[in-house]
Amino acid sequence: MAWNLDSDRPIYAQIFEVIQLRIISGAYKPGEKIPSVRELAAEAGVNPNTMQKALSELERSGLVMAQRTSGRIVTEDMDMIRENRNKLARQQIREFIERMNRLGFSKQEIIELLEQPEKCEER
Repeated sequence: MAWNLDSDRPIYAQIFEVIQLRIISGAYKPGEKIPSVRELAAEAGVNPNTMQKALSELERSGLVMAQRTSGRIVTEDMDMIRENRNKLARQQIREFIERMNRLGFSKQEIIELLEQPEKCEER
């Protein structure tokens, strides 16, 4: 998963989202140790302090836990992971529907396009 960070929003918030996505998609498995702050910062091309802030937010959310001697691990709470996954999915769906509405599509037209995308015709 790429680190496509932009200057429109705080970098730490974007990093939070990338790591959250890695967790809920299964790229980082429950109970798995995640790379160190320095490793992740180098991979993302950001300051380690920025990465630390994002990881602290992930700890606060409960998706990541700090272990004194072994770094940070992904939560093993599958309910929490599923809840975050569903929350993100609902957010994506809301944004999609809002964009489609701005394009002038009705609810029924959106449903038809989703059911048969190969039959999409230009309006």
